[in-house]
Amino acid sequence: MKKSDAGQSAPELISKRIAELEDWRGKTLGRMRRLIKQADPDVVEEWKWRGVPVWSHNGIVCTGETYKSVVKLTFARGATIPDPSGLFNSSLEGNTRRAIDIHEGEQVDASAFKALVKAAVAQNAQAAKKR
Repeated sequence: MKKSDAGQSAPELISKRIAELEDWRGKTLGRMRRLIKQADPDVVEEWKWRGVPVWSHNGIVCTGETYKSVVKLTFARGATIPDPSGLFNSSLEGNTRRAIDIHEGEQVDASAFKALVKAAVAQNAQAAKKR
């Protein structure tokens, strides 16, 4: 657990962000956070780039950004992660990242999402061995 400049831990700041979003975005980000932690209980929560929740394990697994009409989960190495369920629906043109944009009323398949998180963690572990 890392401390921010304000003295609050990253998990505290992420919880605060979720609570401040008093609409579907907060509920969605909270649900995705729970799924990430279920998929990888050893994931580290970080707070980077002036307010972006980041989940890491041997490198960034994904970030969770909220916008007016979307919750965006960007996987740092998503372009090389198998996505048999087709959850990635954004940032598809790049060579590295892939993202899942969740709009109001949409549900992401929990099992498929957890599989992506596990694949990202495995890929980070493999990359860490090469370093």
